[in-house]
Amino acid sequence: MIILVRVTPVYPVRIEGGRIVLREFAEHDLDASMAVVGDPDVTVHLSFDTRSPDQQALRLAADIDRARCEPRPDYYLAIADRRTDELVGFVRIGLGGHRSGELGYAVRRDRWRQGYALEAARLMLAFGFDTLGLHRIQAACGPDNVASRALLEKLGFSYEGRMRDHVFTNDAWRDSLLYAKLCR
Repeated sequence: MIILVRVTPVYPVRIEGGRIVLREFAEHDLDASMAVVGDPDVTVHLSFDTRSPDQQALRLAADIDRARCEPRPDYYLAIADRRTDELVGFVRIGLGGHRSGELGYAVRRDRWRQGYALEAARLMLAFGFDTLGLHRIQAACGPDNVASRALLEKLGFSYEGRMRDHVFTNDAWRDSLLYAKLCR
């Protein structure tokens, strides 16, 4: 027997945590987002190169538009401080086939090691499994990204293997380590 599950699009998304809110991006996030995507110390761990303000303005506008698509291809959300609404990073679940998704996250350097990524990832996993009805969520990180590897293990992800030359950033190919978590 085949069971078809249709994921109902959710827009706008607002998920409240203890210290943070996951919310849709807005145009006013451009300057704050540069502390993530414009910082080479952050982007060295991501799957894209450091962006200029002009590049990020175009990307942010596309991200805002994409959130209204149906079907929605991903849930790319701002991580904002719950008290001030200041953007401290982003979290994303890209939707794949067969009730699967891929988790990604980044936090601005001045907020590293303060638990923001952990809280955001926990909220996004609950959203993915409980609201979107996903069966599997995977995540990839660079072999040298010790903090991300530890975070994925703390979240209960299982290591599945190494993807060779998986990402091309900063003029070089980089391997990625693949982790996954199932809904059960």
